[in-house]
Amino acid sequence: MTQQIPADIRERIIQAAADLYDQGGRQSLPTVDQVRRTARVDMNAASAVMREWRRAQTTQAAPVAVQVPEAVQQAGGAAVATIWQKAQELANESLHAAQAGWEAERAELDAIRQELAEAYEAQAAELVQVQAAAEAANQANQKKIERAGQELAAIRAELTQATTRAERAEAAATEIERRAGELRTELNHAHQETQDARAERDKAQQAAAAQLDQVRGELAKALDQRRQAEAEAHRTAERLNAVQAERDEARENAGQARENAAQLAGQLTATQEQNAALLARLTPPVADAKPAATRKKGGE
Repeated sequence: MTQQIPADIRERIIQAAADLYDQGGRQSLPTVDQVRRTARVDMNAASAVMREWRRAQTTQAAPVAVQVPEAVQQAGGAAVATIWQKAQELANESLHAAQAGWEAERAELDAIRQELAEAYEAQAAELVQVQAAAEAANQANQKKIERAGQELAAIRAELTQATTRAERAEAAATEIERRAGELRTELNHAHQETQDARAERDKAQQAAAAQLDQVRGELAKALDQRRQAEAEAHRTAERLNAVQAERDEARENAGQARENAAQLAGQLTATQEQNAALLARLTPPVADAKPAATRKKGGE
């Protein structure tokens, strides 16, 4: 399994394990999860390389005699019972060595399974925290969107009222202009009166002029009101644009939070599947270990 891991990843895992081992004073071997986090690799690669690295750190050379020992050769002239006793002692030593290796291997597998379980629990706890944070952010964004909608509705109502006032002011200005036109027509008609009615016409002109001045004042006032209504409508439109931009940003943040939660859920599912597969591969068939040791005894 470790042969399929790229060389650069293997080197990174081994270097991370060695660094953590040195940082701990070489008192205890680092866990698989610590090496995985430091090397930034997946759990399968970390556990496979760490198993080989741990074996290299803990295994000591214990060669098993494969030839007849010198003591047995020198005892060639002794009784057959002595030779058989020597052979049994050698076979028992080999069996004990095999049993010790199997016990060490099983202890290592148990430690790796425990580390994988702890790493899985840690990842599950992190996912729960991230999901809770995403849910809180989503709720906050939803409330923000609701408030923005309410403000938007209020601003739209204000804009409608301002538009109505502006329309009314424009209608009033149109009416005043119409009246001014009528007064100008009457003034022109007064100029066409006969000289006999000049005095009366002058009075009429003065009255018309006074009314015209009054109308002009009302027209100027109406135009000023219309300009104020237009300015108010412009400010209201700017507030509306700002609230809409804030609402769009809140919706975008809510969508990003949901995407992050979905991505983390997918990562947890993938990690669970990888851990389950790795645990299945790491669990040794206990029933086959002891017969192997027995076959070794018989062969010697």
